[in-house]
Amino acid sequence: MLRTSGSSSRRLLSAFSSHLVMTFSANSFSLLHTPYSTSAIKTFHHLISSFNHMLRLNSPPSVIQFNKLLSALVKLNHFQTVLSLSKQMESAGIRPDVYTTSIVINFFCHLDRVDFGFSVLGKMFKLGLEPSIVTFTTLINGLCKQGNLVEAVNCFDKMVALGCQSDVQTYNVIVNCLSKMGKFNVAFSLLDKMVERGCQPNVVTYSCVIDSLCKYGLLKEAFHLFSRITSKGILPDVVTYSSLIQCLCYSDQWGKASMLFNEMLDQNIAPIITFNILVDEFGKEGMVDKALSVVGTIIHSGMEPNVITYNSLIDGCCLDMQMNQARNVFNVMIIKGCNPNVQTYNILIHWYCKWRMIDEAEQLFDEMLCRGLTPTNYTYNALIRGLCYTRSPGEAMKFFKDLCARDYLPDIVGYSTLLHGFCELQNFDVVVDLLHEMKRYKLKRNIVVYGILMDGMCKAGRLKDAKKLFSMLSVEGLQPDVTIYNIMIGGLCKEGLLDEAYQVLMKMKENGYSPNSISYNVIIHGFLWHKNLSKGIELISERTRLFCR
Repeated sequence: MLRTSGSSSRRLLSAFSSHLVMTFSANSFSLLHTPYSTSAIKTFHHLISSFNHMLRLNSPPSVIQFNKLLSALVKLNHFQTVLSLSKQMESAGIRPDVYTTSIVINFFCHLDRVDFGFSVLGKMFKLGLEPSIVTFTTLINGLCKQGNLVEAVNCFDKMVALGCQSDVQTYNVIVNCLSKMGKFNVAFSLLDKMVERGCQPNVVTYSCVIDSLCKYGLLKEAFHLFSRITSKGILPDVVTYSSLIQCLCYSDQWGKASMLFNEMLDQNIAPIITFNILVDEFGKEGMVDKALSVVGTIIHSGMEPNVITYNSLIDGCCLDMQMNQARNVFNVMIIKGCNPNVQTYNILIHWYCKWRMIDEAEQLFDEMLCRGLTPTNYTYNALIRGLCYTRSPGEAMKFFKDLCARDYLPDIVGYSTLLHGFCELQNFDVVVDLLHEMKRYKLKRNIVVYGILMDGMCKAGRLKDAKKLFSMLSVEGLQPDVTIYNIMIGGLCKEGLLDEAYQVLMKMKENGYSPNSISYNVIIHGFLWHKNLSKGIELISERTRLFCR
């Protein structure tokens, strides 16, 4: 691998260009020779052929036979075809039944067009068909996915009024929706009604509520419900345990998380998903040894860590700056036959670039392409950032330009990185060119871009330009954040415009933003530097009162 900075962008792009050819060839071969793809295509054509044959018969078979074909197409996700064929059936005089119309309703709900689904329900009534529990559950589920809880409950009530006995699955749909929306009192009330109506909640019902309670941070309530279901003899499942363990980890209650984890193992519930949650949480907290211990438990339990396990562990090692350990895990992953995916490479490339180890990042990029994996904007942005800060903005720019020439669509993150690099060099000619390019790509400047530009202008002593950018924010419909205010305060203090800086601090408060310690440090330094000791001491007292309680 070439290590010279001058050849870096050319080497990366040469690999990228080769990758395009490799990817096309590999994907084309895969499409033609993958058994699953061939099987799916053959099945689809066979179903269509069978449908046409049945339709042409002098005495077509019953609607039940047609329904079987439609169900098979639904499983293949050919929803649009299902709708087209159902229309052909009606045109041929084949009267749909409840099952047929329920399939069509499911199609519309899948497209988030529940209103069309209700039109089909109306048609069912006109045809004298009685909707089944499946029909209503499909509509209720569609309404819940749209967040239309009121209509979902109304639909549920109509179902009951029509004498259609609701089952546990229907209740689960509404309980899940109520819980996700944080309406726990209503959810618990519905659970009581279930029991009154002779429909016993199952582990799925309770797990939905527990998971939502955990996501809302209501850990005490979640454990209360957990105790309630275990006392009823209902065995918690993987979802129940995983939700509680993850919530305990978020709350830094590692001891309780470990106890619950061991309890789960005692119940012979040892799914990889729960292990992965622990590995991820330990890694994020810098507890790499504990994360490694969990991986050891996975192997001891007779399971194999999957790509998610390894990715979490690698990310944890990188976060703790243990790059050699991360690379060792990566190597073990390959030896064990677990193929790294795009995310694996993205994690390593990101951290190598962050810790200024650009050579290693480039090596991994080459390897990624050789494996036939397609880099994402995240990959490219990490490399642009690494080249920019480890070598030079010019080196990063070469790589970026060559990517753009090869149909790469840049995003706001890539441009922000380059803008920051060239602002630091005070090369504003290139900055202007980049801004024009962003406009050509229809990338609108966000608050981060404005912050980079304003900071660059202030550091270059171009306060007038910085103030102009600051005034443009409202025109662009953007609200200044704390970072923007701090940049402006710093720029004004640097030029000795202390009164204006103080006015910006006051404006910041008026607009609902609390100045942070940086805000006070910048303006205090400004007043003290320019010999305004009384105001500086006043601000020091204010900062102490706010941040040193």
